[in-house]
Amino acid sequence: MVTTLNILLLSCSLLWALLMGNLVVAAPSLAPVSHILQGPKELHPRQSTCNTASNRQCWTTSPAFNINTDYEVSTPSTGVTRTYTFTLTESNNWIGGDGRPKVKAMLVNGQFPGPTITANWGDRITITVINNLATNGTSIHFHGLHQKNTNNQDGAGGVTECPIAPTKSKTYSFIATQYGTAWYHSHFSAQYGNGVLGPIAINGPASANYDRDLGPVMIGDWYLGAVNQIAARVNNPNNPYIPGFPGSPPNSDNLLFNGKNVNPAGSGGSRLVLTFTPGQKHLLRIINPSVQNAYTLSLNGHSFQIIATDMVPITPVTVTSLFVGVGQRYDVIVTANQAVGNYWLNATFPSAPCGNSNAPRPAAIIRYSGAANSNPTSAGSVPPDSSCADSRAYAPIVTRSAPVSSFTAAPANTLNTNIKVDNSIARVFWPVNNSPMKVNWNNPTLEYVKNGNVGSMPAAANVISVPTGNTWAFWLIQNNSSIPHPVHLHGHDILLLGASPALANPISPQNRLRVYNPSTDGPTLKGNNPTRRDTTMLPAWGWLAVAYRTNNPGAWLFHCHVAWHVSQGFSVQYLEQLSAIPTTMDLNTLTANCNNWDAYYPANAPFHQDDSGI
Repeated sequence: MVTTLNILLLSCSLLWALLMGNLVVAAPSLAPVSHILQGPKELHPRQSTCNTASNRQCWTTSPAFNINTDYEVSTPSTGVTRTYTFTLTESNNWIGGDGRPKVKAMLVNGQFPGPTITANWGDRITITVINNLATNGTSIHFHGLHQKNTNNQDGAGGVTECPIAPTKSKTYSFIATQYGTAWYHSHFSAQYGNGVLGPIAINGPASANYDRDLGPVMIGDWYLGAVNQIAARVNNPNNPYIPGFPGSPPNSDNLLFNGKNVNPAGSGGSRLVLTFTPGQKHLLRIINPSVQNAYTLSLNGHSFQIIATDMVPITPVTVTSLFVGVGQRYDVIVTANQAVGNYWLNATFPSAPCGNSNAPRPAAIIRYSGAANSNPTSAGSVPPDSSCADSRAYAPIVTRSAPVSSFTAAPANTLNTNIKVDNSIARVFWPVNNSPMKVNWNNPTLEYVKNGNVGSMPAAANVISVPTGNTWAFWLIQNNSSIPHPVHLHGHDILLLGASPALANPISPQNRLRVYNPSTDGPTLKGNNPTRRDTTMLPAWGWLAVAYRTNNPGAWLFHCHVAWHVSQGFSVQYLEQLSAIPTTMDLNTLTANCNNWDAYYPANAPFHQDDSGI
């Protein structure tokens, strides 16, 4: 995939202004928002549901909760607690869903993917995580859940908590203030690539009707090697996977559908089979939990009616194929309106460099009830090449508009990054403003907040202060490389104001950075209810402009979701409304877990941190 060192360069542009030592203030890019709620969200008791196959837009009638309810303002109060216990274990030479041994698997309750967290909108979710991994700490992040006013439950090791030490446990507890499809994964270096992940399905209203919810469909890459060993080689400039190109990663060994697929290199494994009922409409919750693979999904002879981007309900859009970046989710409805038979659900890799696999044609099977137990006979059409770009043509049902006229690109709100090879220590980094992020597992950001010494945080924590509430924070990210990147913000959805068009041939050595031009690009920005989601694609050799509401105090990561790149430091953290954090959540909840971790690490740990830590 890579032909020159520049092809591995990723650049976003960020210039730091100091506050309290090493903090950066983002005040120049904030615009007031008059309607943002302060303090806890309003909770209402939930009555019996009116949500039926012919009226999915309704949820309850008294009080009224439906597809038009602003879920950032009002949440049903169900009085229900959904309780889960996750025990993390590891296994050497574990036989995966394609029939081949994986050198090191780390599993939730002995399975891959882990169990589905299922709840209704407004339920409390409580998850006790028992860490029985031999030598790894861990933490569990609930990707896509805002954790409104509960930043201490976000599960980002070194930021919102100390890692959970081996043999110890921690309980997470929070309200499902949103509904839709999310996923959980460990946030401890690249650990989730060894298997510590699973789906989340929060039931709620939908913008179109369906008959059956077939549940989550996790389609993600799979590596037969131990991901920590792969990451060590990716981070070592002296032994890259593509000779001469430091930082180059390997192809994935397979793409698994809910943990299953056939072995692309021989016999073994089996395909996921989903059953359709003829004439009915089926909800599929598509999740990409990959380490690096993005893909385009298509179903031979059928179309997808998209009703949600990540956890944002949208006006329904019908497409014949769907690009899914790392970390992204889509809720789609598929009507079983074809002849009874078997149909390929195909994942096709883009030509642009956003992840390659040794599985040339990964697929699952959609089988109509009454069809023969056999493979489909028609391969289907190859979908259009996405060039690793996600669409910005979706209209959220619950609207948000940001005043783009108040946005001015400036050093304080521009993120720049480029690859850095430090031969003196044989390391590859993806720094942000020449600073690759590195967290301190023993002293997470919220611990600094609790102790009132945020100003003493090291520069490598990449903290950006966003002190003002009730505002829009605008950010410009620029990418000086041929590698598109999936970027994810914790704690918020981001408004996609605009981006450079995808390049047909991003790996051409003639490409150069298309710098944001206020004169020509500014007028193209869309502030009136643009596409909104928590994970989006940063174009190759280009820029991305986003905004989010500063209505959720806490320390929130904003990072590339390619595991290799976040391991190499491609991340910042927004310290939002610092003064409100101690009164919004109980920071004393950090103590017991940090005491356990301090007793284990570093004195009793056989391996020490050798990357960003997140």
